Amino acid sequence: MSVAAVIEQKLHAALQPSYLQVINESHNHHVPPNSETHFKVVIVSDEFDGLRLLARHRKVNETLAHELANGVHALSMHTYTAAEWTSEQQVPASPKCKG
Repeated sequence: MSVAAVIEQKLHAALQPSYLQVINESHNHHVPPNSETHFKVVIVSDEFDGLRLLARHRKVNETLAHELANGVHALSMHTYTAAEWTSEQQVPASPKCKG
């Protein structure tokens, strides 16, 4: 199973998102072709209701602790409540790698 699929599976199980997008952005960095080291996650979950941004990110980090310790080099997180996503529905573009 790909790293992206594992990330998606774990986040679905832990946070029951109403929307989840896992984007492999490794190709934007200086890594070998077909690498799975840099990801962007866009997640909308009721689990984030009442939580500050740091607490939301901690939930995602805890869920993906194994992946972050074993090969995932970077994880960009965009965490929203359903109400926030209704008004937002747009995620900032990722910067290009400078390395």
